[in-house]
This record gives sequence, structure tokens and C-alpha cells, in this order.
Amino acid sequence: MATYKEIFGTNIEVLSSDPSNPVEGQVWYNSTDNVVKGAAVTTVGSWATGGSLNTARFSLAGAGASNSSALAFGGRSPNTGVTEKYDGTSWTEVNDMNTARSQGGGSGTQTSALAYAGETPSSAAVGNTESWNGTSWTEVADLNLARNLAPGSAGADNTSALAFGGFVAPTAYCEQWNGTSWTEVGDLNTGRYNNAGSGIVTAALTYGGTSGPPVQALTESWNGTSWTEVGDLNTARSILGGAGTENTSALAFGGEGPPARMAFTELWNGTSWSEQNDLNTARDNVEGAGTATAGLAFGGISSGPTVTGATEEWLGAGAPSTRTFTDS
Repeated sequence: MATYKEIFGTNIEVLSSDPSNPVEGQVWYNSTDNVVKGAAVTTVGSWATGGSLNTARFSLAGAGASNSSALAFGGRSPNTGVTEKYDGTSWTEVNDMNTARSQGGGSGTQTSALAYAGETPSSAAVGNTESWNGTSWTEVADLNLARNLAPGSAGADNTSALAFGGFVAPTAYCEQWNGTSWTEVGDLNTGRYNNAGSGIVTAALTYGGTSGPPVQALTESWNGTSWTEVGDLNTARSILGGAGTENTSALAFGGEGPPARMAFTELWNGTSWSEQNDLNTARDNVEGAGTATAGLAFGGISSGPTVTGATEEWLGAGAPSTRTFTDS
């Protein structure tokens, strides 16, 4: 039988910690954990427990490019401007927002994000927009239409974003941010609020929400100019979380809509939604960040109306994962 060295041209490495970017088939000995580990590819997506938010809250906003790099800001418990960043293990509190709020939208990355819309402690819907540079928030130009109840959001950084839906009565209003100001662009086909959103300004997706009972399963895809109705969610719901960086790949999770708070997770492939493994903690008013293969769910209201800071990391099918080898 061929040895590992004969196959791969090297002996098994001895490392004090796991490599940051292992390749499929790589094997190493972790001298800190005293175990042999290897890199494989997942065949079924699933959620794993991550570090909890320092401030448990719901109706918050978020941004981030993966399940190991995210930003959580605002939220209610009560309305707050608290901002925290996630490193794949734990959350660290950083500088607060200038305007405390809940039910707002957020997009971008951990170092370049945008926060917009929401509800202040006085219960007023606002159009306030703030830009995050990795260290602090700066107030910039307001939305043209002030709104709350979690309008859908998409965007790559603090110079490029899209806000759609929300509440001033259920609205279809959609605005695009160019780094300086907001401009109205093509409206949604179905006005709604508490809808999830993901993607970028040229390729976004919105799903779920409500226009008043009942909740929606409707999904719409944005091509940079207009919205088109596409395949519905399998389970209608609102105040759900979402993750994804384009309109052909997204993750929808949690939410509410009869009969109760949900743990359901669905994956969008550009044509249809498919049911995946559920969240470990069923919840609504949950926020999401990351991609369809490396997503993050945090905050919300879980069973019993309990405000939670629970964080879960999504590892989608086809994503790399580290396995520990045992003698059993």
C-alpha cells in the first residue's frame, strides 16, 4: 500500500493550529489538540453554533462577506446603536451608531458597511443613513423615503447599496446608493415589509415579507434595472434572515408566519428554492450576513418571546470543512 508521502510527496505536517486555508485532501497533525485532521468538502449544508452577541437583540441589521467576518448594528432590546464585529469565534463591541434604531437595513462588509432606514426610540420611521469605515459611523445623505419594518437590503460596500420595500404602508419603493446620495430606481412588483434581501446593486434578490396578512413566499430578482418575479419560497414567512452575494445564490432562514417562529432554511440556486437543514434555534426578527455557502445568522426572538444573541454559522454543501480523524 502506498504511503501518504508517496501519494502527496510530503510527510504529514505537524502544526500547532489548523491551517487557515486547507485544500481538499490535505492532512495534518494538530500538536495542540493532539489529533490528526484533514480537509474535506461538505455534501450537505448545516448550521453550527458560534459565539453569541454581547448584546442580545432583535430587529437588528448586519453586513459581512462570510461566516467569519461580519458586523451587527442597531436592533431593539431596547432600541440601540450598539455595533459588534464577528471574527468567526466571538463578537467584539466597537463604536456605536450615531442614531440608535431598530428595524433598519444594512449591507456591505465588516470594514465598509452602510446602515439605513429604521425606527428610533421615539417610534419614528427614519431615512437616516450612516457609513461605516471599519472604525466609526458617519452620517451621510438620507433615503428619499423614510421607512421602517426592515426593508430589504443589498450592496457590496459603503459606496454601493440598494434598499427596497419597508413600511410607510407596505411599499414597493426601491432606492440605489452611489456613495453620495440615494436615487429612486425600479420598484418591486409587490410592495411589502419585513422582507429579506441579499446580493449587490446589479444582481439582488428579495424574498418573503408581508403586505398585511397573510405573509408572503414571493421572490423577486433584480438585474440592475428592474425586478422580476421568480420561484416562491417553499414556506411563506416574514421577518426572516438572508445571506448571499448575487441573485443566483442565496440563503433564507428563520422567520415567522403561521403557525409560529421558524427554523426552516432554504437555498436559492437561481431558479428555485430547496429545503435545507434547519437552524438550531428557531427565531424571527433574525439578521444574516455572508454567502449561500458561508452564511451567518444572529440575534432575533426565539421561543417564548426570548430575545437572543445566539449566532449560527452556515457551512453549505461544497464548502471546505475540517474533519478530525479518530481510531473508532
